[in-house]
Amino acid sequence: MAATQETANTLNITTESSTEFSTESLSTALNNYLVVAQDAITSMGFVVQLSIILTIYLCAFLIASKIRKKVVPAKEPSSSSNHALEFVVSRLVAVIFPMLAISFLTLSMFLGEQYDIDTWLINAVLIIAVLLFLNTVVRAVVDGEHIAAFMRWVLLPLVFLHLVGILPHIIAVLETIAITIGNVEVSFYGIARVLVFGVLLFWLGKAFRMAGKKLIRNHKNLDVTTKEVFTKVFEVALFCLGFLLLLNIMGINLTALAVFGGALGVGLGLGLQTIASNFISGIIILLDRSLTIGDFIELEDGSKGFVREFRMRYTVLETYDGKDILVPNEKFINSLMTNWTHKDPKQRYRIDFSVAYKTDIRAMCEIIKTAVAEHPQVISGEDIPFEERPDCEIDSFGDFGVNMFVEFWMFGIDDGKNRVGGDLLLIVFETLREHNIEIPFPQREVRILDDSAPSIINTTPK
Repeated sequence: MAATQETANTLNITTESSTEFSTESLSTALNNYLVVAQDAITSMGFVVQLSIILTIYLCAFLIASKIRKKVVPAKEPSSSSNHALEFVVSRLVAVIFPMLAISFLTLSMFLGEQYDIDTWLINAVLIIAVLLFLNTVVRAVVDGEHIAAFMRWVLLPLVFLHLVGILPHIIAVLETIAITIGNVEVSFYGIARVLVFGVLLFWLGKAFRMAGKKLIRNHKNLDVTTKEVFTKVFEVALFCLGFLLLLNIMGINLTALAVFGGALGVGLGLGLQTIASNFISGIIILLDRSLTIGDFIELEDGSKGFVREFRMRYTVLETYDGKDILVPNEKFINSLMTNWTHKDPKQRYRIDFSVAYKTDIRAMCEIIKTAVAEHPQVISGEDIPFEERPDCEIDSFGDFGVNMFVEFWMFGIDDGKNRVGGDLLLIVFETLREHNIEIPFPQREVRILDDSAPSIINTTPK
């Protein structure tokens, strides 16, 4: 037992201030180390601990295999899976085995302390297992190349230093190195802590935001508007939580936020009122459901497009030209807005044309209605209500002919890829020419009040 204790004291890494380094030569120290290592390896304690470690890893492997067969689906889901939790669970299955091994090793360490058994080898294996486990988690969960490198080369070494007991001493040294600016003292440890935990909080916030948005938007029992409301509330809550945690890491007393909150209220009332107005307007729009994703709207200034995304400060409209219009949310509250597809995606449109006065109007109307009804995007048929079928009527009597129009209903907007009006104008033109129906053009007659000249000169263009 005493030999085993001597082995543990030799192999463990310590940073006690009372440690004295040997003045012997390097060769003598190396020989002594090899002798102690040989004694440790050939001791009964080493054999017992090695047997326990092998048994632990065998049991962990068997249990992990059983769990993996029940949890992993037959087909591994992709990153675009409909359920985000299924994707995350499938990627975390890889860490079941090291997690079980760490649990069993920790239990062995606890039992060894209870029965006063030296477990230095189990402790060393536990440290290695924890590092391998964290590296597996980083590889399975972290997608970004830069954040993964940060965790491997910064966080994992910090965890190692903590497990071997060196990190507290490094922290104590860093705290002694400080810069005083006025009444504020900034230590190197404080700067390093803010940088490390700031990067970690930033990554966690981004990961939770993306996962939360995906979970909410893939929920089948919620409509689009409710999903957007929950998404915005989740983003705001996550931002506030991350901000408070960062303040706590920086060592700022959160009770001082009461004074900051009063100053912020004054700022909102003066310089930030536009931002606050846009944010609150966005919440109102989502709650009263006046706008939803996919609506086609037209603003008072003529801007129009499809609603593609709601943001905290503005709403994104996509035009048929592929342009994104960023409209402040308060504009939807304070100005006139036309929502073409709010209640019903069906819209009614009309096209205008003219025919000569000698035309049989009744027969011509039936011909035009039949031709327009054949267009695939025009709503027509015997099962359609009469008032929604294509209709041709007289608009007015013009100077050169009878002004006609055709009304029709269609799903969506008559623009972009759903352009129907241009097709129907061509259909009307070809139909009129096919039936020899004259399309009038401007004509003028000039009368000259002179007996020696012709009474009428026809100026009709040829």
